[in-house]
Amino acid sequence: MSCGSARDAGLTPDRQGTRSGRRGRLQRIGRSELGRLGEQFASEYVERSLGWTIVFRNWRCRLGELDLVCREGRQWVVVEVRTRQPGWMGPAVEAVDQRKVRQLRRVLPVWMARAGVVDDADVRVDVLALTAFDGVVQALIHLRGAVDMWS
Repeated sequence: MSCGSARDAGLTPDRQGTRSGRRGRLQRIGRSELGRLGEQFASEYVERSLGWTIVFRNWRCRLGELDLVCREGRQWVVVEVRTRQPGWMGPAVEAVDQRKVRQLRRVLPVWMARAGVVDDADVRVDVLALTAFDGVVQALIHLRGAVDMWS
């Protein structure tokens, strides 16, 4: 597991936070914008900081979606990205619950079949949990092999 800030990862945020009203209160960004921010940051993190190759982004089928499908050398890595704002719906790492694990277990074999990935291929599922405040990613937790797909 690695844990750190966006600055530690050598990445800079794409956008600056916004302030609202005369008192300078920080605004929360909407769910879809927060998701896009997190997935963009995650993409940059795996490519620039980890040196992985992204093969698919937001791969979808009728059963669900895979956020990022990457190659780390010869190993396939599926990355589930979760982004949260402090105090909003709990920590990002807790968002990968049993429901999401069941969905990943249904979607991954479909992707493997459609992508021509053989059943005995080396495939790992990581979770990248991001905390963003005021539209800027402040912290990340990278859980390697966080989801056991085959049990």
